[in-house]
Amino acid sequence: MSRAPKVLIYGNRSCGYCMAARMLLKKRGIEFENINVANDADALGEMEQRSGQRTVPQIFIGDTHVGGFDELYTLDESGKLDKLLAAG
Repeated sequence: MSRAPKVLIYGNRSCGYCMAARMLLKKRGIEFENINVANDADALGEMEQRSGQRTVPQIFIGDTHVGGFDELYTLDESGKLDKLLAAG
């Protein structure tokens, strides 16, 4: 039996889209790791290197860069989020 891929959110506490992404995942019962990049230059640099973006949130499922909240929401609504999570 394969394990679900790790879900990772780079964000900060004051970002509404970051909060919405965390709420969507919690509502779905999906475990995730939250990395606050607000005061962590190393984490911010890692996020920028991995995603090519400077805005938050940046969401990863395993090695797949999902994008931000809008992309996560679209994946969830289309049923593709479950497929990505099952691909682990």
